[in-house]
Amino acid sequence: MTDMWQLGVADLATGFRTGRLDPVAVLDVCLERIARIDPLLNSIVTLDAAGARAAAQNSAARWKAGTPLSSLDGIPMTIKDNLLVGGLRATWGSHAYADHVPDHDEIPVERLRRAGVVIVGKTNVPELTLEGYTSNTLFGTTGNPWDPALTPGGSSGGAAASVAAGLVSAAIGTDAGGSIRRPASHTGLVGFKPSIGHVARGDGFLETVADCEVVGTLTRSVTDAMLLDAVLAGPDVRDPRSALVSVPLAADPTRLRILYVPRFDDAPLDPEIEAATDTAAAALTGMGHVVEQGGVFFDRLAVDEAWRVIGRAGVARAFRAAGQRLRLKGGPTIQAMAQEGERLSAADYVDAMEVVMALRRRSADLFTRYDLVLTPSAAALPWPAADAFPPMIDGQPVGPRGHAIYTGWVNLAGNPGLAMPLGFSRSGLPIGGQVVSRFGSDAGLLSFGASFEAAHAPAWAFPPLSLDDTTS
Repeated sequence: MTDMWQLGVADLATGFRTGRLDPVAVLDVCLERIARIDPLLNSIVTLDAAGARAAAQNSAARWKAGTPLSSLDGIPMTIKDNLLVGGLRATWGSHAYADHVPDHDEIPVERLRRAGVVIVGKTNVPELTLEGYTSNTLFGTTGNPWDPALTPGGSSGGAAASVAAGLVSAAIGTDAGGSIRRPASHTGLVGFKPSIGHVARGDGFLETVADCEVVGTLTRSVTDAMLLDAVLAGPDVRDPRSALVSVPLAADPTRLRILYVPRFDDAPLDPEIEAATDTAAAALTGMGHVVEQGGVFFDRLAVDEAWRVIGRAGVARAFRAAGQRLRLKGGPTIQAMAQEGERLSAADYVDAMEVVMALRRRSADLFTRYDLVLTPSAAALPWPAADAFPPMIDGQPVGPRGHAIYTGWVNLAGNPGLAMPLGFSRSGLPIGGQVVSRFGSDAGLLSFGASFEAAHAPAWAFPPLSLDDTTS
């Protein structure tokens, strides 16, 4: 099958189960495409062709014997470069860790490997995964498969680009402030950010944003996200947070109470994104859900300041833990963040965490009255790939987080969020929207996403670059 690279997780699993497809043949196609297409994108920074081939051969033997490790056995995937894969370098996008090769898998990677997933390589990130685009001085800049001159977003931009271009079938990344959901929206993917604790963490790089960063998935469908989540989710004694109790999304999932927040105060929003999200809200009403339009429901300035304090303090902590490594080799952006963090007091940090706890209480109260919150995923369409952020949105000047205002509160609150494609701009760029549900309702959120996808989501389309057999 010359088009096997176009198949998602569910279709590949069916092909392996029925014997129509072979994990080795699928990997061969992926490796050929990576060699031909990824030089235009720079999404995969460490390729493990030999390790992936050995894993694919073992998977093929298991499927032939009728003893697959899971439905994911043989699925080719990439891993974001801030997650540890034993035997593969984990650089965190920094010269300070250019030669760091861990001897163990981080918990989510460990679970994927036990399920038989074929790990193809590691994907590019901004340094310490602290910015909303994907570029660093170690590996360079990652482009968007829909237009390599533009960014796929960040910090899981390399992961998103690898899936959207058809180099692999799925990827895992991390989301600390929207780092999965915004790249998903910029590349036409489904991006799932779980509740804190839904996917166990541990044995990885130091946390820089308290407990807000979670491991999630980038896929071409919600069905694929559900298959990955079935393997990734669940408790582990190494992460006490993972003992959370799952809760239902709603008593009646066919008639949900949805709060639609089309924009946050007067913050600039691209008109095409606003129109696409309006259309999604109308579609939800047409499905029988009760959609109520409202405004931002928390003190945005206080939350933004808390986010700044927590992040800067976390970078300062990372510098302290790294000894001289980051001080000597870290880039100017993280150096400035660390210096700012070192000037903060313990009281500043405690004050910021109290804002976070207040937001979590407010969020818990909000979700007694609503089952979902719908917002845009990002305020801007993709911008030039080498720029950290768009300086203007809808003709108005914005700062470094102006494009990212819709996602960070979800991380601070700890809730699950799902980004789904809503369509395309007039220039042919993907647009995504975000739905958020109550803490612990991850399974219900994914089920809702599958129902919306089946009824209204645009059919998956590959970027023209990925379909050009002459690409070189």
